[in-house]
Amino acid sequence: MKKTLIMKTTMKILLINGSPRKEGNTFLALNEIAQTLQSEGMETEIVWIGNHAMRGCIACGQCRSGKPFADGHTGCVFNDDGCNAITAKFASSDAFVFGSPVYYGQPNGTLLSFMQRAFFSQGDALRNKPAAAVAVCRRGGATAALQTLLMPMQIMHMPIITSQYWNIAYGREEGQVKQDAEGLQTMRTLAHNMARVLRGLANEPIPEREPVTPTHFIR
Repeated sequence: MKKTLIMKTTMKILLINGSPRKEGNTFLALNEIAQTLQSEGMETEIVWIGNHAMRGCIACGQCRSGKPFADGHTGCVFNDDGCNAITAKFASSDAFVFGSPVYYGQPNGTLLSFMQRAFFSQGDALRNKPAAAVAVCRRGGATAALQTLLMPMQIMHMPIITSQYWNIAYGREEGQVKQDAEGLQTMRTLAHNMARVLRGLANEPIPEREPVTPTHFIR
């Protein structure tokens, strides 16, 4: 049986700022998206993951038990670095944008640690919801970083939102993204595309999925 989505009066998009700089170039790119979504009648929230250490997933599997931990929290077993506080917003969000600066052709390691734990522990709150990734760089490596950010979304049945160009903005020093006219236009186009997809999916039933058939190559 297909699941029918319930049409909400206002759709909410959660934007994750994966930069250690709270209001740097990554924030400016995300904010351009947020403001455009608001002009489309959407609700937005930009969440900063912070500049403190974020543990990586240790594959303990405790988050899949379905039971609260001893202190009452749910989600990831680690509850002291902000991951669970952010993932608690997933269920009430209708779409997501993950933004990161580019380090050595890769997203910020702290954001990757967050995403791996978030997608594993709270996958049900992400599945089937539209998502986009944004990479901000000085010069190169952005497409590789963008691909890395997209990988988790692609196995969660999340429709990927594209734009007029790859979702990239350029700038090194804080605030320089404001000078990237094409980059900001790309962010606005992304936002308009996301709004359109959200409206189109609002009353569309989620397809019945076949049971996953894990196939291992070593027996």
